[in-house]
Amino acid sequence: MPQNPSEEQLLALKGKQIPVLELLALFGTRLRNDLTVPRVEQALKDAGLTTLPYFGTCNHAADIHVVAWQQLAPQESAEATAEEAADDAGEMPAGGLPARPLRIGDIPSAVGGLFSVTPETALTQVTYLMRTKKYSQIPVIEGGATLHGVVTWSSVAKMYETTSAAVLAEAMVEDPPVVEVHHDFFSLLPRISEDGYLLVRANNGTFSGIVTAADITQRFETTAWPFFVVGEIESRLRKCLGTKVSEDAIRAVQGPQANRKTGLITDLMFSGYVKLLDGDQQNPALRTRSNDNWQALGWPGVDRVQFVRQLDRVRVIRNGIAHFDAEPLTARLCRELREFVGLLRQIT
Repeated sequence: MPQNPSEEQLLALKGKQIPVLELLALFGTRLRNDLTVPRVEQALKDAGLTTLPYFGTCNHAADIHVVAWQQLAPQESAEATAEEAADDAGEMPAGGLPARPLRIGDIPSAVGGLFSVTPETALTQVTYLMRTKKYSQIPVIEGGATLHGVVTWSSVAKMYETTSAAVLAEAMVEDPPVVEVHHDFFSLLPRISEDGYLLVRANNGTFSGIVTAADITQRFETTAWPFFVVGEIESRLRKCLGTKVSEDAIRAVQGPQANRKTGLITDLMFSGYVKLLDGDQQNPALRTRSNDNWQALGWPGVDRVQFVRQLDRVRVIRNGIAHFDAEPLTARLCRELREFVGLLRQIT
């Protein structure tokens, strides 16, 4: 069940630097998704707190500073301070790269556990399990950490070619591919292509899972599609906003620093796109400008409030996938992306 810490517990963190996982643990979770992030964010806000960097999109292994809402650097107006800090603290720059390398342990099957047998298991029982469970390989492990080998259909066939002794010891690949959970994902792709699978060892020495070529295909399907869709959304937004919104309007949302006021739409992040169009934002100057910006787009058949709300949701989703969150997007988030890009295709 969801749990929330008391306001006293949250205030006790003020001024401290803690792992982001420690903050999430107070709320009874390790995941950051469309259900947990708003809950944590609201509880912090109610206590007058926020985090640097933003807990919702920073590296999963990062440390965060818990600070007072008003403690952030001053902006053009006091009302805009919290809004800009919350928007920009965890957002990656447009076209930015992930904060850390993708590791093999980021693939769910690498840490999801694995089915194994012991050296005493009869070969007929192993092949029966492979047939019924539709496994292409089963590792032979003792005590969760001592690997004797792996039985594959190829190794079973080779056994029958070379010996008449149909026993487990003769049917194993004795030097199977083993990697550590922290190893770089992309450097291991050739090994997966060659062997068809990798056994993954956790930091405590036990085997935590197995990654197959099918797992890689599935992972890229769930990870690559959101990247391409969000890229199309950003491209279409830039095309519209960059040609129809003035450079002065763009400079107005770029913050107080002189070197940031380029007036170029390509220098904005998703939070900037929202500020260009949001008629309900806290900053009164930007709120007034946003009316002119919306009129300049010439979309009379589009509901402005709903459009801005969807745009802000895309901002949150983008930040999550840009940091390679371990959990794939939920069906609900995928639907939100499909709906928004579908709308943009109609009006741009």
